Amino acid sequence: MMKGLVQRAVTGLLFVAVITVCIYASPISFVILFTLVAGLCLWEFFGLVLTRNHRRDLVRRNLALALGMVPFLLSVTIQLNLVADRESFIAFAALLLFPFLFSAFIYELYTKSERPFVNVAFVMLGMVYIGVPFALLLFVAFDAGAYYPNLIFGLLLMNWMNDSGAYLVGSRIGKTPLFPRISPKKTWEGSAGGMALTLIAGVACFYSSNDLQFKDWMALAVIVVVFGSLGDLVESMLKRSVRIKDSGTLLPGHGGLLDRFDAFIFLLPFATAYILWVR
Repeated sequence: MMKGLVQRAVTGLLFVAVITVCIYASPISFVILFTLVAGLCLWEFFGLVLTRNHRRDLVRRNLALALGMVPFLLSVTIQLNLVADRESFIAFAALLLFPFLFSAFIYELYTKSERPFVNVAFVMLGMVYIGVPFALLLFVAFDAGAYYPNLIFGLLLMNWMNDSGAYLVGSRIGKTPLFPRISPKKTWEGSAGGMALTLIAGVACFYSSNDLQFKDWMALAVIVVVFGSLGDLVESMLKRSVRIKDSGTLLPGHGGLLDRFDAFIFLLPFATAYILWVR
């Protein structure tokens, strides 16, 4: 048990260190980092929901990955000003998007799959569930040509504190189940502990950054607690539905990358909407 805890701690520290360095090193390292994160989360997701018994399934998984990355890559192109005429690029991309999406239907015509429309639905779900939130992350990170690493790190920090607080408090004094049908070990006491640490992290973000006002950091802290916790439950529901404990084995002691980013992915649409509203 001690060996497992040490492994989990070492992996967690390295994980946080790599993410922190990439966020603050430069906008390019941030984009490269989250390109990898988004791609790997999509790969794990499609590994959970798509069958993997034949070569055709591997082709489908790669097609799904390419489709799932489209929103993020379009967002990168726009936010990094990689095209001279953004309006024309957006119009051109919009015209090509749906023909590209419909390639999933065309592929299923030739696979002889017993559940072709289920496969297509999961491909589209991967884009909405993972691809779009990570695309929205770029709208938080960039605004009018400026890069805001403190906002990205602040959201991640509050998310980590929510997860850590819920685990530490819930494992010690948690008695009242939060959502036993989906995640029997989560408790209301743990959620309260997560909220307390998240609010403290929000205060720290305010005093170490001038990107947002105090009330905005507190509002984001509440968004992180509510929607991050729901995101964790949603991924637990997914894993329970496919009878798998972890989304992958990439992070020793922590499972897969999707296991680490499930809450962050789910809170991003709500946090992005709030940040764009107050800017």
